[in-house]
Amino acid sequence: MEKNKKMAAAMAAVTAYIKTEEEMASAGMEIAAPAQAEYRHSGIWGVSGRQSQMQLRHLMQLRTFQKSKLR
Repeated sequence: MEKNKKMAAAMAAVTAYIKTEEEMASAGMEIAAPAQAEYRHSGIWGVSGRQSQMQLRHLMQLRTFQKSKLR
């Protein structure tokens, strides 16, 4: 019984999501592009800043900063 309730809830959520996407598409709204639109006009400085942020995060993930401490 509990499994049927979970399945019905999941199907209702998926149906609601699809319906919302269809409504947005029929209204002519962009669905997934708003985040990309702000980076279009940022130029070389924006690209450079994002690249250094990604590099810093990568180094932190590798724990470079923790391994380089002197004990």
